[in-house]
Amino acid sequence: MKTRILTLVIAASAAALPTTLLAADAAAGKAGWVKEYPQADGSPARSCATCHGTDLKQSGKHAKTGKVIEPMAPSVNPQRLSDEKKIAKWLLRNCKWTLGRECSAEEKADFLAYIKTQ
Repeated sequence: MKTRILTLVIAASAAALPTTLLAADAAAGKAGWVKEYPQADGSPARSCATCHGTDLKQSGKHAKTGKVIEPMAPSVNPQRLSDEKKIAKWLLRNCKWTLGRECSAEEKADFLAYIKTQ
């Protein structure tokens, strides 16, 4: 499973990875998922859970648009984590919107490892 996650992160990451392989940490991914990140524009702090929730087997709802977000857990939504281009697109977009910056390769690996445990 770690090899597949690392493959997805390598494919999804626009930044060059360090020459050493990253060890994906689902516990770190879970902690990052619920961590609230202050927003530069003064709007309320956000976390991944703000839109996706803490139970990844349930649907979420986008905080700004109200659009329903299908469950993140591959166990109930097999399409999740199945398309490397979509993974790259959504990690880039969501990291920028939530964290205010691109996620590091290690953060991406950790988030993916956490999501895959659900």
